[in-house]
Amino acid sequence: MSVSRKPGAAGTVERDPRWSAVVGRSAAADGTFFYSVRTTGVYCRPSCGARRPRPENVRFHATREEAEGEGFRPCRRCRPDRPALAEQHAATVTEICRLIETSSPVPRLDELASRAGMSPFHFHRVFKAVTGLTPRGYAAAHRGERVRRELEKAPSVTAAIYDSGYSSNGRFYDDSERVLGMTPSEYRAGGANAEIRFAVGECSLGSILVARSERGVCAILLGNDPDALARELQDRFPRASLIGADAAFEDLVARVVGLVEAPRIGLDLPLDVRGTAFQQRVWRVLREIPAGSTLSYREVARRIGAPRAVRAVAHACATNPLAVAIPCHRVVRSDGGLAGYRWGVERKRTLLQREKAGASTG
Repeated sequence: MSVSRKPGAAGTVERDPRWSAVVGRSAAADGTFFYSVRTTGVYCRPSCGARRPRPENVRFHATREEAEGEGFRPCRRCRPDRPALAEQHAATVTEICRLIETSSPVPRLDELASRAGMSPFHFHRVFKAVTGLTPRGYAAAHRGERVRRELEKAPSVTAAIYDSGYSSNGRFYDDSERVLGMTPSEYRAGGANAEIRFAVGECSLGSILVARSERGVCAILLGNDPDALARELQDRFPRASLIGADAAFEDLVARVVGLVEAPRIGLDLPLDVRGTAFQQRVWRVLREIPAGSTLSYREVARRIGAPRAVRAVAHACATNPLAVAIPCHRVVRSDGGLAGYRWGVERKRTLLQREKAGASTG
């Protein structure tokens, strides 16, 4: 098969954000695209350590199949036809996550490392890099998810505790406030005794509802109808006691509005983030995306160690209850397009434009 010899336009290539990944040999970009070099007839992954090609000789490809279909052969140095190291790590960690989820008690660190074929130190570092959690932290998050499910269906709190993998009541009650945000009895009652203060204000994106529990900000909702936002909060906490804001709470609302108007400033406030272990992993990655930057849903899936869970990642973004504070607006399609946003694509576009404008003037 003859190799396609269409020369690239150097200026066009250099303006493409993918060229920056090639120049920086970005391992994070591996798997998102490939590039070919017409003078050598090979294609590479972005992190390839070979000498940098001239931009006019470079073409970008969405898949390795596309590059090979145009007659390019895989580079012998970076082996783009084989899984990248990051992908191998993600697959290994995914397998270990399944083991943690199905084992009782949870295997020790050295046992997990042996299963992964790594030293305990290296395994611990790889696991945290992929999931954002230590193996112990992941086990705790998964157990928290299990205990929430069991509390909803078990005949008693005690049964739920033991069915969730806790070895004693005392150990669970030590963790219950952190895991549930309330006592087990309150959780089973649907948060009947929990107090949540809230207020609805206005910002440049429309109406905004801010709610706070005893643990921290638990909801930031955007919309056009203040009453609809209040109903959404009530649906989220059906049996909690919702209390209208006082003057002191108005200051909190003003700080959150400031975040919406200038997302790059961040929000230095405690958050009460409640979700499944999977949602927590996704939301943690979202909070690590720098203002002015974006990741694709596929990249987020890869970072949490579940490269095939792209739709589940999109669903976790769609169920995010903390607009801007957990920046799901920074997740886009693989082609850079703006996919659906819980609070409207136009709001997503506005937030991203503000962050990019702030980056260019900062």
